[in-house]
Amino acid sequence: MKQIFHKIMSIVMAFVVLLSTMSFTVNMHYCGDELVETVIFHKAEGCGMEMENPSTKGCAIIKKKCCNDQQIAVDGQNELHTQVDAVSLEQQVFLASFIYTYTNLFEALEENVSPYAVYEPPLVINQIFKIDESYLI
Repeated sequence: MKQIFHKIMSIVMAFVVLLSTMSFTVNMHYCGDELVETVIFHKAEGCGMEMENPSTKGCAIIKKKCCNDQQIAVDGQNELHTQVDAVSLEQQVFLASFIYTYTNLFEALEENVSPYAVYEPPLVINQIFKIDESYLI
Protein backbone atom coordinates (compact mmCIF):
# COMPACT_ATOMS: atom_id res chain seq x y z
CA MET A 1 0.00 0.00 0.00
CA LYS A 2 2.84 2.35 0.88
CA GLN A 3 4.61 1.75 -2.44
CA ILE A 4 1.43 2.44 -4.41
CA PHE A 5 0.94 5.71 -2.49
CA HIS A 6 4.53 6.75 -3.25
CA LYS A 7 4.08 5.99 -6.96
CA ILE A 8 0.84 7.94 -7.16
CA MET A 9 2.35 10.94 -5.35
CA SER A 10 5.44 10.92 -7.60
CA ILE A 11 3.26 10.93 -10.72
CA VAL A 12 1.14 13.79 -9.33
CA MET A 13 4.26 15.83 -8.47
CA ALA A 14 5.69 15.20 -11.97
CA PHE A 15 2.48 16.58 -13.52
CA VAL A 16 2.60 19.62 -11.22
CA VAL A 17 6.18 20.38 -12.31
CA LEU A 18 5.27 19.83 -15.96
CA LEU A 19 2.23 22.11 -15.84
CA SER A 20 4.01 24.83 -13.86
CA THR A 21 6.88 25.06 -16.37
CA MET A 22 4.74 24.87 -19.52
CA SER A 23 3.89 28.10 -21.33
CA PHE A 24 1.27 28.58 -24.05
CA THR A 25 -0.60 31.26 -25.98
CA VAL A 26 -4.28 31.66 -26.70
CA ASN A 27 -5.11 33.57 -29.89
CA MET A 28 -8.60 34.99 -30.36
CA HIS A 29 -10.06 36.56 -33.50
CA TYR A 30 -12.95 39.02 -33.12
CA CYS A 31 -15.06 40.17 -36.03
CA GLY A 32 -16.74 43.29 -34.69
CA ASP A 33 -17.72 42.47 -31.13
CA GLU A 34 -18.28 38.77 -31.79
CA LEU A 35 -15.66 36.10 -31.03
CA VAL A 36 -15.16 34.08 -34.21
CA GLU A 37 -12.20 31.82 -33.43
CA THR A 38 -10.11 30.76 -30.44
CA VAL A 39 -6.89 28.83 -31.00
CA ILE A 40 -4.25 27.51 -28.62
CA PHE A 41 -0.55 27.19 -29.61
CA HIS A 42 -0.77 28.82 -33.09
CA LYS A 43 -2.12 31.96 -34.80
CA ALA A 44 -5.85 32.33 -35.52
CA GLU A 45 -6.70 32.23 -39.23
CA GLY A 46 -9.48 34.77 -39.12
CA CYS A 47 -12.86 35.10 -40.77
CA GLY A 48 -11.65 36.20 -44.24
CA MET A 49 -12.89 39.78 -43.91
CA GLU A 50 -9.51 41.44 -43.34
CA MET A 51 -8.89 44.69 -45.15
CA GLU A 52 -6.36 44.54 -47.99
CA ASN A 53 -4.05 47.33 -49.02
CA PRO A 54 -5.12 49.08 -52.25
CA SER A 55 -3.22 48.10 -55.38
CA THR A 56 -2.54 51.70 -56.49
CA LYS A 57 -0.63 54.24 -54.47
CA GLY A 58 -2.94 57.14 -55.25
CA CYS A 59 -6.07 55.41 -53.98
CA ALA A 60 -6.58 55.34 -50.24
CA ILE A 61 -9.32 53.62 -48.30
CA ILE A 62 -10.22 55.31 -45.06
CA LYS A 63 -12.19 52.59 -43.36
CA LYS A 64 -11.70 51.09 -39.95
CA LYS A 65 -10.98 47.41 -39.75
CA CYS A 66 -13.84 45.46 -38.33
CA CYS A 67 -11.63 42.52 -37.30
CA ASN A 68 -9.44 42.44 -34.23
CA ASP A 69 -6.90 39.88 -33.01
CA GLN A 70 -6.06 39.39 -29.36
CA GLN A 71 -3.34 37.21 -27.91
CA ILE A 72 -3.06 36.00 -24.32
CA ALA A 73 0.31 34.51 -23.36
CA VAL A 74 0.67 32.39 -20.24
CA ASP A 75 4.33 32.15 -19.33
CA GLY A 76 5.52 29.16 -17.35
CA GLN A 77 8.15 29.16 -14.68
CA ASN A 78 11.61 29.15 -16.30
CA GLU A 79 13.71 28.25 -13.28
CA LEU A 80 12.87 25.91 -10.44
CA HIS A 81 14.44 26.73 -7.09
CA THR A 82 14.40 24.66 -3.97
CA GLN A 83 14.87 26.81 -0.92
CA VAL A 84 15.83 24.52 1.92
CA ASP A 85 17.70 27.29 3.74
CA ALA A 86 14.47 29.30 4.14
CA VAL A 87 13.06 26.68 6.54
CA SER A 88 13.54 27.67 10.17
CA LEU A 89 14.82 25.32 12.88
CA GLU A 90 11.35 24.96 14.44
CA GLN A 91 9.89 23.96 11.08
CA GLN A 92 12.67 21.42 10.53
CA VAL A 93 12.03 19.87 13.95
CA PHE A 94 8.30 19.75 13.27
CA LEU A 95 8.78 18.13 9.84
CA ALA A 96 11.24 15.56 11.18
CA SER A 97 8.96 14.58 14.08
CA PHE A 98 5.87 14.47 11.83
CA ILE A 99 7.57 12.22 9.26
CA TYR A 100 8.98 9.94 11.97
CA THR A 101 5.63 9.51 13.73
CA TYR A 102 3.71 9.07 10.47
CA THR A 103 6.02 6.36 9.14
CA ASN A 104 5.94 4.47 12.46
CA LEU A 105 2.18 4.86 12.88
CA PHE A 106 1.26 1.95 10.63
CA GLU A 107 3.81 -0.63 11.78
CA ALA A 108 2.38 -4.07 12.29
CA LEU A 109 3.27 -6.32 15.23
CA GLU A 110 5.76 -9.07 14.49
CA GLU A 111 3.62 -11.75 16.12
CA ASN A 112 0.10 -11.96 17.44
CA VAL A 113 0.41 -11.31 21.18
CA SER A 114 -2.51 -12.24 23.40
CA PRO A 115 -2.54 -11.05 27.03
CA TYR A 116 -4.81 -13.97 28.01
CA ALA A 117 -2.47 -16.74 26.87
CA VAL A 118 -1.35 -17.66 30.40
CA TYR A 119 -4.63 -16.76 32.11
CA GLU A 120 -6.24 -19.60 34.07
CA PRO A 121 -9.92 -19.38 34.99
CA PRO A 122 -10.77 -19.39 38.71
CA LEU A 123 -11.76 -22.61 40.41
CA VAL A 124 -15.50 -23.15 40.91
CA ILE A 125 -16.15 -23.59 44.64
CA ASN A 126 -19.93 -23.20 44.74
CA GLN A 127 -22.49 -23.48 42.03
CA ILE A 128 -23.92 -19.98 41.79
CA PHE A 129 -27.29 -20.96 40.33
CA LYS A 130 -27.98 -23.12 43.40
CA ILE A 131 -26.99 -20.33 45.77
CA ASP A 132 -29.21 -17.77 44.07
CA GLU A 133 -31.92 -20.36 43.36
CA SER A 134 -32.30 -19.45 39.75
CA TYR A 135 -33.04 -22.29 37.36
CA LEU A 136 -33.48 -22.33 33.63
CA ILE A 137 -36.87 -23.81 32.72
